[in-house]
Amino acid sequence: MEIQEILESLEKGKISSSTAKKLLSIYSIEKIEDFAKIDINRRKRRGIPEVIFAETKQLEEIKKILKITLKKTNSVVISKIKKEDYLKIISFSKRLKIKVKTGKNSSSLLLFKKPIKFHGGKIGILTAGTSDIGVAEEAKLMCEAMNCKCITSYDVGVAGIHRMFPILKEMINEEVDCIVVAAGMEGALATIVSSLVDIPIIGLPTSVGYGYGEKGIAALASMLQSCSLGLSVVNIDGGIAAGAIAANIANRTIMKSQKKR
Repeated sequence: MEIQEILESLEKGKISSSTAKKLLSIYSIEKIEDFAKIDINRRKRRGIPEVIFAETKQLEEIKKILKITLKKTNSVVISKIKKEDYLKIISFSKRLKIKVKTGKNSSSLLLFKKPIKFHGGKIGILTAGTSDIGVAEEAKLMCEAMNCKCITSYDVGVAGIHRMFPILKEMINEEVDCIVVAAGMEGALATIVSSLVDIPIIGLPTSVGYGYGEKGIAALASMLQSCSLGLSVVNIDGGIAAGAIAANIANRTIMKSQKKR
């Protein structure tokens, strides 16, 4: 049964509410052969689009998941794409007449059928260095997939901390709902930003760094040990996770302000 049939049957008393719930739960999963079960209704349930983690998948598997997902939803994010598959996925998407948005230095893509409207909240995204841009852009693609407008500024880390103040002032004036701070090395930028504003901060440690505490370990530990309250932290290189929680915060803020009107 399609969703409309289920709802009409429930309205006419042909099925019980428990049966309708069961049927809707079944409808929300789309099985693709024997290797994937797509959570089609995740956006309706949680406001978060389907994300394909591509790093461990074969190209043909990604193509099949992509085609099925975009039959049911408007957009999908593909993250951590292998270098040899990146351009192939873009070409495949364009052949299907699917629009593609890329991120600078990023291994992720945002694919969509109809233009995405930015009617959600506003999010600020900062990076400490240029090496953190790819992960920050992944977070940006996720935020945009969730209808949020992003204000970005890169390479404003503690090695030249004066670079941060103009963009932070702009973000405050623009009334961003939260700020994602991507930083590798010692990860100090997230703590500093958190100590200066009354906005939720998402710390995004990146795998930039070497020697003791390499590959993002020092940045993660530093952010987790931060003295500044109001800072939450996602996993190393977790741009998708940072974007999802930031957009959830921002969109909830918008919904509350609209209800008050």
